[in-house]
Amino acid sequence: MSLSRAGVRRSSRRSNRGRTLLLTAVTAAGALTLTSCIGSDDGDKVSGSGGGNYVTGASGISTVARGERTEAPRLDGETVDGKTLDTTALKGKVVVLNVWGSWCPPCRNEAKYFAQVSKELADGGQDVSFVGINTRDNSKQNATAFEENYGITYPSLYDPDGKLMLRFPKGTLNPKAIPSTIVLDKEGRIAARALVAIDDQQLRSMIDPLLAEK
Repeated sequence: MSLSRAGVRRSSRRSNRGRTLLLTAVTAAGALTLTSCIGSDDGDKVSGSGGGNYVTGASGISTVARGERTEAPRLDGETVDGKTLDTTALKGKVVVLNVWGSWCPPCRNEAKYFAQVSKELADGGQDVSFVGINTRDNSKQNATAFEENYGITYPSLYDPDGKLMLRFPKGTLNPKAIPSTIVLDKEGRIAARALVAIDDQQLRSMIDPLLAEK
């Protein structure tokens, strides 16, 4: 009888250890997801494959030298307000792509800066187009309310399944987190990326050098 109880205790301990390991793994995965959403600063580094080398600064913003940029994929489809949009029609302008979701706290933190900078550049007659990519929202109503709350006036492609994000080639500055911001040069090539929520100054630091390119 005592042996049976000991066996039960050993089995219980093994089961508890298994649950502890599983909980640890789930917690680590959750922390990784949160980190990828918010972003982290790794200091200056150079990476490169497929689309050429890029440099990531301490701000978390990555940039690609002009001669090493990769053509951005075509992003097209229905917008949150029911219209249609094709980003290839925007060549000749600097294009700011912002991946966001109404459920995402960092997206809410940066939204006012995107509204502000997009209005400033439009008022200044600059050749810049802003395009949102709304993802993981299961309702256009939530996305529309988000845009109204934060004064977003530029269009956003409605991409609830994240399919548009998958069009970016691997090895390039593709959107790996929510929020992500990708800026294309006037030739429609990927020039800069941020995988963190950014403010107006960081956003301008991604846009202004491309506007200055001849």
